Amino acid sequence: MIDLYYAPTPNGWKAAIMLEECGIDYHPNLVRLTEGDQFTPDFLAISPNAKIPAILDHDPAPGWGDAPVPVFESGAILLYLAEKTGRFLPAASDLRGRKEMMEWLFWQVGNQGPMGGQLSHFRNYAPDDQKSYGFNRYLGEYDRNLGVLENRLAGRDWILGDYSIADMLIFPWAFIAKPLGASLDAFPNVAGWRARIKARPAVQRAIDLNKSDQNRGRHRVDNNKVLFNQSAASLRSGPREGCS
Repeated sequence: MIDLYYAPTPNGWKAAIMLEECGIDYHPNLVRLTEGDQFTPDFLAISPNAKIPAILDHDPAPGWGDAPVPVFESGAILLYLAEKTGRFLPAASDLRGRKEMMEWLFWQVGNQGPMGGQLSHFRNYAPDDQKSYGFNRYLGEYDRNLGVLENRLAGRDWILGDYSIADMLIFPWAFIAKPLGASLDAFPNVAGWRARIKARPAVQRAIDLNKSDQNRGRHRVDNNKVLFNQSAASLRSGPREGCS
């Protein structure tokens, strides 16, 4: 059994997609980000960055010992699960394939994901009088990353040779392009790839998980002091005041 610590966000979808694709027995634990669940000592022991997703594997593979294995950060979670199951990654003997996999995992967590996250912030959650510069800045970066992805997908169905954790990691932030104020009209390779992944039953189940708990702009910088405006003090003080 794996405990999934989760919220219905693009980053949360990554781990849920992999668990669903692998058919692993897991228990979803909704982390109420707007109420400060991410700052509780129990959660910080699993995810010291106070972010979702995170997992706690109660049945680790041989060699990991008997104690449950905590894993935080979406890229690390997908790589851990792929190695545990032997699925959705190139064979260990395929050194070039493994190298390309790592490149695209790092590209997602270092480029596409952060740029998409900042774009989402300025599109959906920033005060109305402070949106313009940040939105335009990150829309340009998000568009640039779509161009990188478009070029990679030219003449291929998947990021690597076959459907893999690279596709699962990259998909969620492309899936929500329209709500971010972006368009895939100029990126037909990305649009086709997105449609292929969206049609997968495991992906649909993951996206539907706790769907009614999506933020959808209800909690913003100007009405929630738990979710936004965090600092190092957030990790020391635990949950603070809720919605004002």
